[in-house]
Amino acid sequence: GGKRTGAFYTPTVLTDVTPTMRVFREETFGPVAVISTFRDFEEAIALSNQSDFGLGVAIFSQNVDFVKSQAPRFDEGAVYINEMLISDPHLPFGGIKNSGYGRELSYFGVWEFANIKTVVVK
Repeated sequence: GGKRTGAFYTPTVLTDVTPTMRVFREETFGPVAVISTFRDFEEAIALSNQSDFGLGVAIFSQNVDFVKSQAPRFDEGAVYINEMLISDPHLPFGGIKNSGYGRELSYFGVWEFANIKTVVVK
């Protein structure tokens, strides 16, 4: 991967990525998979949370109950377990930190497009 022709970018897998690399610290959009290793789940959480971005995290594990119990510890707008990050109109979607503010889609997303007026009478 890694080749670009006009607006087309060849799907790319980057391996052995470390926290000192720019691609580790920033969000990638497009067909790029960034692969890093960690010793245990605690290190995985720490590595994930050190980013200034927080759109979402995908965790693949056979121990679904454990991962579900740990999901609140991730500083991302969404945690997907055994699934890639997807946008579904039934689910609120959006990030935290430098990945954005608020949610789109679902009931919650509708309010992003509403102009609420406050009227105070004394």
